[in-house]
Amino acid sequence: MPEGDSVWRAARQLHEALAGQTLTASDFRVPRFATLNLAGWTVAEVVPRGKHLLMRVVGPDGNGPEERKLTIHSHLKMEGTWQVYPPGGRWRKPGFTARCVLRTPVADAVGFSLGIVEVVRTVDEDTIVGHLGPDLLGPDWDLAEAEQRIRAAPDVPIGVALLDQRNLAGIGNIYRCEACFLSGAHPASPVSAVPDLRTLMTDAKQLLEANLGPGRRVTILNSRGMPVGRMAGRPGYWVYRREHQPCLKCRTAIRRGVLGKPNGEEERDIYFCPQCQPVLP
Repeated sequence: MPEGDSVWRAARQLHEALAGQTLTASDFRVPRFATLNLAGWTVAEVVPRGKHLLMRVVGPDGNGPEERKLTIHSHLKMEGTWQVYPPGGRWRKPGFTARCVLRTPVADAVGFSLGIVEVVRTVDEDTIVGHLGPDLLGPDWDLAEAEQRIRAAPDVPIGVALLDQRNLAGIGNIYRCEACFLSGAHPASPVSAVPDLRTLMTDAKQLLEANLGPGRRVTILNSRGMPVGRMAGRPGYWVYRREHQPCLKCRTAIRRGVLGKPNGEEERDIYFCPQCQPVLP
């Protein structure tokens, strides 16, 4: 499931493969940009912004300063992924799921099942990511600003507030469940009832940062912040997808519920320990 760490790793892989390379061909398999041809454009950089990927490209000499800088914006949503292949390499996913194909002399980058693919002028990037809150994995991270945004709606369940990318960018369902557990906060408790919101967000940031390297995602860390759940036979998560299994702290059976916005939209599964995370009024 793509979350902030997944997008960060994807951006790093794409940047290492494409930065400084000139595109020999581009294929946007979405109607709005199907005729766009970026052959001859150079990839300047690939950067993450929360769960968004921004691939900045610069056109050949001769265009105006703004017109010669474009950003290929993509969002993985639930099933999207970017993969890098050697030139002409055989794809590991079905061709009909490809939404964007970028070719250079040294690598092919293919975006499969992307939730969003669009191209905007780089100077207009704020129109697509300007609404996002501070990025937990970005240079703009601001704990005080994120706290202020979340506390502006004190009656909203903390589990809903954490997934609202306008508050802070990068947390998905896995990290909200795990961070809530570490703070002893039930995801359905209102923001106003969470005693230490800053610690909860700091825990989430630490979990994300611990999973920027290779290997499966793990949220059980040792005292030095290093993953220990990758050891053979050890659970990878405290509560996520561990319904009916014993809590690793108190041995109470983990439960699963559903939580979404008050209007019923965006309902997602939540996992919690009823002993360690009582619902707070």
